[in-house]
Amino acid sequence: MNNSIITKDVDEIILSTGGGDRNNFSQLFGKSVLITGATGLIGTYLIYTLLKLNELSSDKIKIKIVIHNNLPEHLVDIKGAENVEIFQGDLSDFEFCSSLPNADFIIHAAGYGQPKKFTDKKLLTIRMNTLATDILISKLNAGGKFLFISTSEIYSGSKETPYLETTCGITNPAHARACYIEGKRCGEAICHAWQELGKDVKIARVALAYGPGVRPGDGRVLYNFIQKGLSGKINLLDSGKAGRVYCYVADTVFNLWNILLHGKEITYNVGGKSFATIRRLAELVGKILNVPVEVPESDDGMQGAPAEVSMNIDKTEIEFGKTDYLELETGLRRTIDWYKANIAQ
Repeated sequence: MNNSIITKDVDEIILSTGGGDRNNFSQLFGKSVLITGATGLIGTYLIYTLLKLNELSSDKIKIKIVIHNNLPEHLVDIKGAENVEIFQGDLSDFEFCSSLPNADFIIHAAGYGQPKKFTDKKLLTIRMNTLATDILISKLNAGGKFLFISTSEIYSGSKETPYLETTCGITNPAHARACYIEGKRCGEAICHAWQELGKDVKIARVALAYGPGVRPGDGRVLYNFIQKGLSGKINLLDSGKAGRVYCYVADTVFNLWNILLHGKEITYNVGGKSFATIRRLAELVGKILNVPVEVPESDDGMQGAPAEVSMNIDKTEIEFGKTDYLELETGLRRTIDWYKANIAQ
């Protein structure tokens, strides 16, 4: 597998986050880090960060990764790697979740980020964000830190864009995406309850992270466009008017590490600055792959999907000093290059 794009991105994350001397990661050395959702987009970059840090230090980090399915091809090299322990099972299962080891740092990134998956597996989605969140926080070692990967979808129904961390969403339990929205909302409530009991818990509301490191068949719209484009033509299912602000995964993970290790508050928006409609996203992918894009007249979008997703990221910018975000077309080119080398071959 060719993961040179990911490794270069991770080098930039470490240099940026640590100011060139990696001091901002010093808390991790000699400690254990448990990551759920480890084979996902964000999980892949978190793992590669830890592997790189272990290359740079003799004080090794014990990496504990939790996966549901078998390792994807771009992560098979970590099987059997030194200081890496893999736990495979279903986080919605009480017995499996309870069997997981304690750790000094825990990042709960599991939870079916693809709309098709979470609408098809509603009960599992709810349990992974509630039952699993509660159990995992209880496994935090004394003095440890926990990061819950939440979502901008908890703002669903609000007209106040860009969303602030204090914005309240307006949905009901019958909403088409309620399993995900309310599961994440309850997961956040669990985090607050544990914080009151003295646990160091942080919440990162992530929106529209994209980039290298996905599984074949990922159903999110960008990867669907890439797959269609590689087949010769991109056709939209509607007019593509819905707007989104996208964030390249390396920029997302930069902020996640800072929130976990150095965050002063409990809740942070983690998003980007590249706004594009779904149609514009398809056109950019079509431009890069040099294929036509067909747009129908219909405005029928995915059931329950918001018309616009845009978050205010002032808090993360002010606290962690990050203001430079990879421009969308550049990020798409990196994503497509990785996809062609690793999935489309």
